[in-house]
Formats: sequence, structure tokens, C-alpha cells
Amino acid sequence: MKKSGSEKKRESARSKIRRSTLQNGSGRDASDVSSKKPATGKDVFQVFAEKVRDNKQLESRWAVLQETRVEYFRGKDIVKFMRKHPELKELIGSEKDLEVEDIINILLKKNLLVRCDRVVKTIRPGKKKLSTWPAHLEIFHDQVFSENDAFFAWTFLKRRTLWMTILSFSWPLLALAICLFPVYPYTCKLVVLYSCAGVLLLILSLLLVRALVFGALWIILGKRVWIFPNILAEETTFKELVQFWPSKDEEEKPKWTSRLFYLLVAVLVILLLRHHAPDEAARARYQKRVSNIIDDVLEWSPKLALSGMMEKQQEPETVVNSTKTEEATDDSRTSETDDSEIETPSNADEGEDIIDDAVGYQK
Repeated sequence: MKKSGSEKKRESARSKIRRSTLQNGSGRDASDVSSKKPATGKDVFQVFAEKVRDNKQLESRWAVLQETRVEYFRGKDIVKFMRKHPELKELIGSEKDLEVEDIINILLKKNLLVRCDRVVKTIRPGKKKLSTWPAHLEIFHDQVFSENDAFFAWTFLKRRTLWMTILSFSWPLLALAICLFPVYPYTCKLVVLYSCAGVLLLILSLLLVRALVFGALWIILGKRVWIFPNILAEETTFKELVQFWPSKDEEEKPKWTSRLFYLLVAVLVILLLRHHAPDEAARARYQKRVSNIIDDVLEWSPKLALSGMMEKQQEPETVVNSTKTEEATDDSRTSETDDSEIETPSNADEGEDIIDDAVGYQK
């Protein structure tokens, strides 16, 4: 099978990285030779890289690099970060006097970092400049530090914290608690039900208000304003998640014809929903049906289940006993009928004898 151009490009980039790694491993420069390992046997640059990555003040994002999710940062951000935190250079011991560029180059040679480049290098229609944080990256051919439009991805696994370990053990307990929900007491069921319903209602209301605000401002003012812009982001911090006001809109203003078209579509949708809305009787039936389902879930208990099973087991015995009783009653009725049939001829003979005697007496 023939390989596509993108696959050949990826393989060539990987081979270049491997060759550069072997060359750096065979012949190190003076900075690599002078870097010594601490008493624990761990490389000082490895410790430095872990500390820098764990620091939340270094702005970073997640992207896809050759079908793998990686965490990356920009070259200009690492320079600003190191200027604010020069104490981190103490971790590398005798190499603490090195410049930021030299430190990043050493991390690149030790394969703790890899320089990347954006996959989409052209400005998309409707935008004024390239994305600040691209979602798809590829390996850059020249593995040296640069501050201008350069991205660097971490190549090692992030150290697992105590909180992550505790959280990983809590997931099976949460799954078990969800499975045991039917046997909870009635009060606990109410608390869980209303809590989950409240959270779900809050999320849906927030998304609805967010969409309404965006649609109204886009149609009226032509501005793209998403309140809580990071509410649907996959990888973000809590501070970014609760950010209310979005960043500046960098896209071009939409045309008035498109805004008018979507305004008419919105009005038409509202009129259709209003016309086909259910009446009071249908809403009442639906509400009653839902309330009955909820009551069945809340009122279910093992005792009721066991009593229902016992009733189902007793039903066949009751049917058998009633059948036997009916059969006995039918037998008794049948015997009485036979006796009456047997006695009827004797009575008839006696009547005939009496009639004959009377006739003879008259004669």
C-alpha cells in the first residue's frame, strides 16, 4: 500500500528526532557533561521540568500531536515565567547561571520537550489572524528554542498527585453508590433526586441563557459574545472555567443580510413552538405520568419487592385450592342430581298405584 504525503512527512520528522537524539546521546556538549545527577539518582533537569510543569502560573493548553494529546506552552510565555520565578534555576545546581534559551535547548536534547508547529498555517475565512492556541500540532523540523510563534510540548507523563490518587479510588465507590440507589432510605432518595435535578437544571439554564445572549447580541449588534467562554472546554482550570466575560472578538462583523435571515428564522421557530405547544390537559397528563414514575422509584424498597415475590408464589397455591374446592362442589352437585334421578321413578310408581286403587274403589 502506498503511504500518503502526511504519513511520509510524519515518519521523516520522527526519524529526524531519533537521529538527533542519538547524536546528542553519543556526543554531548559541555553543558550536558557538566550537568550532574543528584544523590537520589534523578536528573536535575528532570526535576526542573516537573516543577515548571506543575506550576500553574505557566500558561499552557492541550492539543493533538500525531493522534496523541499533549500539554504545550509558548516560547514567549516560558521566558516571562522564568523572569518572574528565577528561584527555579536553583534546582539545576551548577547550571543555574544559564539563560532560558540554553535551559530549554538542554530540555529538548534530553527529550523532555519537543518543539512543535501549528498544522493550520493559513488564516481561516472570517478571521484576522491565526489562532493563539492551535488545537492540532506537528513536530517542528528544527529542535531549537525560539521565542517567536514557537510551541513546546512536554514528552513525559505528569506526576500523579495525592489528590488524583484519592480521586481514582473514589470512582469505584461512586459507581457502587449509584448501583445501590434503589435500597437507599426514602429521605436519602429525595436528597439525591433533588440535588441531581437542581444541578441539571442549573447547567441547562446556563447554556440556554448563554445561547440567548449570544444570539441577541449577534443579531442586534453583530458582536460574538459568549458569556462563560470556557464552560464547555475539555481541559481548563477552575479560574478559567468560572471566567464570565469572554476575550475580545477577533472575527469580522457579520453582514446585515445574514443577521436579518437568522432573525426571521428565530421568529419562525418561536411561532411554530407556540402553535404546537401542548394544552393544559396534555401537560397535566404528562406531569401525572412523570410523578407516578418518580413515586414508584422513590417508594420501592426490598421489603416491597420481597412481599411482591411472596404474593406471586402464593397465587398458584390459591388457584390450586380454589380449583380443588370447585371440583369438590361439582362432584357433590353431580351426586345429588343422580340421587334425585334415581328417586324419581319410585315416586312415579307409587303415584300410579294410588291412581289404580282409586279407580278400582270407584268401580
